[in-house]
Amino acid sequence: MMRRKYWRPVLTLFFLGTILVVMLRWFEHNQVYHPGRTMEAKGAELGRSFEDVQFESADGLKLNGWFFPADAHSPDASLTVLVCHGNAGNISHRLGLCRTLLEAGVNVFVFDYRGYGLSQGRPSEEGLYLDAQAAVRWLQKRGLTHIVAYGESLGGGVASELCLREKSAGLILQSTFTSIPDIGAELFPWLPVHWLARIRYETLQKLPQIRVPLLVMHSRTDELIGFRHGELNFAAANEPKLFCELKGDHNDPLSDRTRFKAGIERFLRLIRLQKGTTPEVQVFGSR
Repeated sequence: MMRRKYWRPVLTLFFLGTILVVMLRWFEHNQVYHPGRTMEAKGAELGRSFEDVQFESADGLKLNGWFFPADAHSPDASLTVLVCHGNAGNISHRLGLCRTLLEAGVNVFVFDYRGYGLSQGRPSEEGLYLDAQAAVRWLQKRGLTHIVAYGESLGGGVASELCLREKSAGLILQSTFTSIPDIGAELFPWLPVHWLARIRYETLQKLPQIRVPLLVMHSRTDELIGFRHGELNFAAANEPKLFCELKGDHNDPLSDRTRFKAGIERFLRLIRLQKGTTPEVQVFGSR
């Protein structure tokens, strides 16, 4: 009888602890990922050639993306910008970004992570890394090997890891955090987020290991991921690198489309000049 009385509170505490851990993981996952399943636009709405792509991740999930070829006469037609989008919505919400990148003269491949849009599965950190690698594999099979990884917000965490796993021609971090725990600590300062977090996306820690041209794009008025994140990421990165200060809030990076496009075009020139040169660090946009 004494043993039963002893084990009963122990089992109760274990049960309550398990529930607490499950709730924490559920809360963390739902803070990081906000996938949209409804496609609110079609790639054809850009009014140019495109391909609705179906491809497969290494762990067997069917993924969806849109490929837009560059204009054949463009000096950057051999470059493909692989768009790793942010944590909300899906590729149908990125047509404005695709249009701007295409006007810069590159191929554009925008894809949905697992659990987003028409892609199967449920998002996870390692899963998103695998999805980006699967997108690279699809491009490589098409003979498109000069790939610039473009990371929008959460996608910056994906794109930076991609540059460690796969050969790339460059990396663009647009409105990207230093890490998920850093953002979590800012949003929930009363919680020991750095200790509790299991979803990491450690962008800042990875940048010193990445040795390709880098463009950091960030707005001083970003109310979700503060400008300081962009500054820290830029400082941690190797040369050659550019910093483009955007206008607008976190979800409106194209509010000054001319500035945005100028940043992309200047970065593409840096990539073209990179062979056999070592460009100096450059910062542009109002500081």
